[in-house]
Amino acid sequence: MLSNIALYGAIETGLIYGLVAFGIYISFRVLDFPDLTVDGSFPLGAAVAAVLILGGWNPWLATGMAIVAGMAAGAVTALLNVKLGILNLLASILTMIALYSVNLRIMGSPNLALLGEETVLTPWYELGLAFHQVPVALFILVTFIALVLLWRFMKSEVGLSMRATGANARMARAQGIATGAMIVLGVALSNGLVGLAGALFAQSQGAADVTMGVGVIVIGLASLIGGEAVITPSTVLRALIACVVGAIVYRLAIAFALNADILGLKAQDLNLITAILVTLAIVLPGFRNTVRARLTRKKA
Repeated sequence: MLSNIALYGAIETGLIYGLVAFGIYISFRVLDFPDLTVDGSFPLGAAVAAVLILGGWNPWLATGMAIVAGMAAGAVTALLNVKLGILNLLASILTMIALYSVNLRIMGSPNLALLGEETVLTPWYELGLAFHQVPVALFILVTFIALVLLWRFMKSEVGLSMRATGANARMARAQGIATGAMIVLGVALSNGLVGLAGALFAQSQGAADVTMGVGVIVIGLASLIGGEAVITPSTVLRALIACVVGAIVYRLAIAFALNADILGLKAQDLNLITAILVTLAIVLPGFRNTVRARLTRKKA
């Protein structure tokens, strides 16, 4: 069994990766744009927030600038694809590689410590909650606001245009939609959410590190696919809720696996556990549909 601290820690991290899953949902599901930029925009958000907080900025303003930085990174990837005709996957890889050097430039070192600095969490510690409950309370609020805003956006005219672009770009252009602009906006929005997640992660962990984005795309995909296996994404709202649920379930599964003595797993097995969970999340829905089809035939 998990201790309270481990349980709240898994939920806290799951909520942060829920924001990453939102971003991946926009790029992969809405726009059908495979985007690996997130492995660079996640530490970019952390780096920008950390440097500005250490420079005396208000933590919320620093977090806002992290969102802007993430959006700029996403826009670069989209422009490489739309304006220069570079394959979307390759464009995102190029941006991701470049961001490693950019992040080092921003921080001036491989990592920065935020211990003792005022962060977005600081005022919440005065509410009387237990130390490990504070990040969960704040991140639930942030994730809920992001979910509602994203849901409303997807129902707007621009959001519908973006969804049309991802569904059938040729038909969307025939209807007068500027598909290139929709791709740039969508990928920028996606990485802005990832930049927000990176900024919050750095502040909750007390440090920003240039390598903290390694594997974020896999975690985000695991959250997205796992959530869709739990909650059928028949509507945009259900799809967004599935992102959060999937991220939390993923982190809880990781925590249980690492804390279960009978399995004998250690921290270095994290990537193995992630690969297994993603495989199960991909295979189980098809297996479930097969079982349902067989049961239906038997009843008939």
